[in-house]
Amino acid sequence: MFQTRITEMFGIRYPIIQGGLMWLARAELAAAVAEAGGIGFMTALSHDSPEKLRDEIRKVRSLTDKPFGINLTFLPSLRPPDFPAYVQTCIDEGVRFIETAGRNPEAFMPMMNEAGIKVVHKCTSVRHAIKAEKIGCAAVSIDGFECAGHPGEDDVTSLILIPLARDNLSIPVVSSGGFGDGRGLVASLALGADGMNMGTRFVATVECPIHDAVKQALVNASERDTRLLMRTLRNTARYLANENAEKVLEIEGTGNATIQDIKQYMSGLEGKKMIETGDLSQGVFSAGQVIGMIRDVPTVQQLFDRIVGEATELMTSRLPMMAGQAALAA
Repeated sequence: MFQTRITEMFGIRYPIIQGGLMWLARAELAAAVAEAGGIGFMTALSHDSPEKLRDEIRKVRSLTDKPFGINLTFLPSLRPPDFPAYVQTCIDEGVRFIETAGRNPEAFMPMMNEAGIKVVHKCTSVRHAIKAEKIGCAAVSIDGFECAGHPGEDDVTSLILIPLARDNLSIPVVSSGGFGDGRGLVASLALGADGMNMGTRFVATVECPIHDAVKQALVNASERDTRLLMRTLRNTARYLANENAEKVLEIEGTGNATIQDIKQYMSGLEGKKMIETGDLSQGVFSAGQVIGMIRDVPTVQQLFDRIVGEATELMTSRLPMMAGQAALAA
């Protein structure tokens, strides 16, 4: 029932993907997702050296023999990581799947293609997805405006982006942004996607290595409790509402804010402190609007069982019943 081009490409049971999560997408979470029947992508830049990434790759292999991938995000930085070394580490360790995000990965495609690595590029627009297909990406993950992190500057939701991507691409499409349950999986497939990516929903699971206070904050939040920061800098990103997020909005509201004016509130290292201590007043934390649908903190296996069960019921019972009623009415 759930066999798609994405399950075939990754060799997984269900078309459910755990995307890269800075500091959080580590071996334990990726292994739990793999064992539950999906695929998890560990975030390369959570490790400050390629050698430490190598250790994490070997660790996940000690926890599962099922497929996993690595996320590499190419974003501008004052101290750019040694991206070629991270890619080479993935090649040396026999990684088969890489999820890229941020800037166009074209410069690294020859390395990855030659090694037989299948690349899934995260895009926030159809035009970028078309480009990803042209440079040789095996699939694209299309991020709607609802997503955590960087939704782009076009403000187009998943409901529009997914079918448009399907209409314009021949490679598999993964839905991303606003998904967290079985209804989202069925909707993704109906809209033309071959799989569903979740980020924020996986944060609120037992295996995610984040302080319980942050998980509880996600449970307590509503769909209105995110903030779009750095809009004035045209580098929009969605974060959980907290004191620092409101302070950044206040500074941006002056109309002449620079990155220097807000960097103390948005430092990644400050956000890491929140993750470790549970102090919600430290830094900012990326979260999508799907937080409004998060009501508990299950294990990854429990989450998969729930999603698959709900999706199965919809596809085998509710929707066919509605189709039958429509046929009788006609």
